[in-house]
Amino acid sequence: MRKVILASASPRRKALLEQAGITFEVVPARTEEKTAETAPDRVVMALASMKAQEVFDKISEHDDMTQCVVLGADTVVSCGGSILGKPKDASDAKRSLEMLSGRQHEVYTGVCMMGRDKSGHIFKKVFAESTQVTMRQLEDSVIDWYIKTKEPMDKAGAYGIQGKGAVLVASICGDYNNVVGLPLSSVWHCLYHLS
Repeated sequence: MRKVILASASPRRKALLEQAGITFEVVPARTEEKTAETAPDRVVMALASMKAQEVFDKISEHDDMTQCVVLGADTVVSCGGSILGKPKDASDAKRSLEMLSGRQHEVYTGVCMMGRDKSGHIFKKVFAESTQVTMRQLEDSVIDWYIKTKEPMDKAGAYGIQGKGAVLVASICGDYNNVVGLPLSSVWHCLYHLS
């Protein structure tokens, strides 16, 4: 299997790759996360592509890109037609959690893999997966407690299902790892078939 260059500093994505036994190194993308896309699946695919392209351009001058693949990913939460990224501050986190309370929402993760085939031609594989999550009805005191943990601040939708935020979730339908930040099974199988 090719070595992965992870275009993300996310500790959750790193932990997922480690869990699957994937060899990787981290070269975080610095690109600003903005796109003209509005549909959540298109948003995450566009942002994942930008991250992968930035890192691919940076490392392809000195690395053999037929032996590795750049992996870019981006995750957003979609609820009632609104896209929720990482909260700007505690007030923004509270707004997101109040919106999600007692409702079903979708978590979208976009993935982009870039490298070169054995002939040296660039390939790019881009896809998105979604998982449905239903939140419990959250009392104000529970939301305030959760925000005080500081956990929501670097998470799309202002919660982390793999952390204390697990107690906020009633149920999920789909890939749990996709909610954490990477559809691990799909990524592993793509990497397997690239080898």
